[in-house]
Amino acid sequence: MENKIVVTGGSGLVGKYLKKYLPDAIFLSSKDFDLTTEVGVRNMYLKYKPDIVVHLAAKVGGIIDNINKPAEYYTENVMMNTLLVDYAYKMNVKRFIGILSTCIFPDVMETYPMKEEDLHLGPPTMTNFSYGYAKRSLAVQIDAYNKQYNTKYQYLTPCNLYGIGDKDHESNSHFITALVKKIFDAKQNNEKSITLFGDGSPLRQFMFADDFAKIIYEVITKDIYDNFNVAGEENLSIKEMANIALQACDAENLEIKWDLDKPNGQHRKDVSIEKLKSLLPDFSPLKLSEGIKMVYKSYYDKISK
Repeated sequence: MENKIVVTGGSGLVGKYLKKYLPDAIFLSSKDFDLTTEVGVRNMYLKYKPDIVVHLAAKVGGIIDNINKPAEYYTENVMMNTLLVDYAYKMNVKRFIGILSTCIFPDVMETYPMKEEDLHLGPPTMTNFSYGYAKRSLAVQIDAYNKQYNTKYQYLTPCNLYGIGDKDHESNSHFITALVKKIFDAKQNNEKSITLFGDGSPLRQFMFADDFAKIIYEVITKDIYDNFNVAGEENLSIKEMANIALQACDAENLEIKWDLDKPNGQHRKDVSIEKLKSLLPDFSPLKLSEGIKMVYKSYYDKISK
């Protein structure tokens, strides 16, 4: 008998790509259940009785939104994560895969890239402190349930993600998506420049969301239960990524202006992918320049219709 799989946050960016790999799974959105409430979580489990839960749902947003709404980012994520894991155990769910974020790692480390075991060596960055701790708490909870109840639950910790069909509003979008949208709009409006937050010095890893969806599929189909980081090989500054994007979008004539009144965010948070490569040695992520071209083309195709 095939496993019944439920995916929370199924209408989000990763969920859209995961449908390609898990076409028979049940993809839920916030319209189906309020997973920040016990009644919503209980009803979800009672209705679908899943064997496997892939927990993608989260309250996510950009730096400014995190700074302005720390209580919402903490409470909504902690409530959702805590209830989903607890009821997974109570309902005898075989596998629970929690999706974290590299925001959970310490703000500053002596050595980089950060390994999985570095998680608790310091507090998360202050710009998204509440979100970082809420997601870190999910890791703590999953480890605790595995230890006490011998469950086979796990968590994956992806770097920043982007892709086609991502939300592109500046306050709650992923950086690459918002960047491509800025470039696209500037070209459409014959503008000469775009403005980006900070000074462009922070370093970031980015991954095309389809690659991450593929990783989730592979850990399920290959019975991999380890917790591990997920990222690509590239670790670039915001300035380098912006220049790659200008080239990929055929917009090298645009000037980049830096808004120094806006925060840079964490200077670097690159994670080691040695464990990922040992578990999935054939993994080959899409290069950033190629992914940006695909996102830009999707905007162009949409406007051309």
